Amino acid sequence: MLLIKNGTILTMAGESIEYGQVLVNEGKIIAVGRDISIPDNCEIIDVNGGFVMPGIIDAHCHIGMCEDGVGFEGDDINEGTDPATPHLRAIDAINPMDRAFIEAYENGVTCVCTGPGSSNVIAGQFATIKTKGKRIDNMIIQKTAAMKVAFGENPKKRYSAKNQSPSTRMATAAILREYLLKTKAYMENKGKSSSFDMKLESLVPVVKGELNVKAHVHRADDIFTAIRIAKEFGLKMTLEHCTEGHLIADELVKEGFYAIVGPSIGPRGKVELKELNFETPAALHKAGIKIALMTDHPVVPVHYLPMCAALAVRSGLDEETALKAITINPAEILGISDKVGSLQVDKDADIVVFDKHPFDIQAKTTLVLIDGEIVFERS
Repeated sequence: MLLIKNGTILTMAGESIEYGQVLVNEGKIIAVGRDISIPDNCEIIDVNGGFVMPGIIDAHCHIGMCEDGVGFEGDDINEGTDPATPHLRAIDAINPMDRAFIEAYENGVTCVCTGPGSSNVIAGQFATIKTKGKRIDNMIIQKTAAMKVAFGENPKKRYSAKNQSPSTRMATAAILREYLLKTKAYMENKGKSSSFDMKLESLVPVVKGELNVKAHVHRADDIFTAIRIAKEFGLKMTLEHCTEGHLIADELVKEGFYAIVGPSIGPRGKVELKELNFETPAALHKAGIKIALMTDHPVVPVHYLPMCAALAVRSGLDEETALKAITINPAEILGISDKVGSLQVDKDADIVVFDKHPFDIQAKTTLVLIDGEIVFERS
């Protein structure tokens, strides 16, 4: 049993608690407050006025898929041989020995949703995992968290270079529709035919609305194409990147889709990033759209997610929403808020302590717990 005391508790579930305490036992939070009854034989850590918050969550990255400092041998992010690969699973490519995982949890990022890139129209299945471990099977929160699909420049670039479809946005949309229609037909014929199709089988929960679609969209017209197809087929979907979302926030709020925004640090390296800025999260939030922030690691190293949130605050997002955008909001969007995202009783004891407010550029983690285990403690 472990008690963290004498900190400002950023619960993400209501008011913050000054000089508060968090009690942990067997990997779970069992009490949060100011005057917790301390059991006998309880280990006590005094954080001396530090800031205590839930483990940080990156809702969209490629950690472990594109290994840090390795190159081709560690790059398993894009299967660029076929524009439709829904049967691919991130868990078969994530390498927990990627050193980026150490940087993640040592800097407070305790949970990530990671998966394939955006070269393919249908890229495969993301997974949600904790960031500490040696074996991916023991790190999983969601083995299949979402199906990645991509619109815009990336599929065009990959396949036009091969003189292959898609080389236009029309073909990208057509390929996605084709596979969704084939899946519907496959479902209707199940039991009548003995033929098995692994790709279509993988898309069945998508068509049923049971599995979320992560739609890679930057430009406004691509965002609307993704929404058009989602409405045609009744898909559950999140808008990933949503770079031009601030230009169409008034329209997006009518549709009810969540936005996972970023990465907003870096050059405008392609045409569809020409509107890239840190004002997007604030504009979407003010319009009434639930947002989370992402790094798209390795585009932005995953441990800089708090800095991304701080820069969003500098550009107009309120501090409380920015904190939620890297904790409880991604947890809710990913469907794991019963486990992580806030400091509440019965949730996983994924806890981070900073010596200063987490949005202070000089703030350092002093203590990190995952599932109640101390995985990092600054000496």
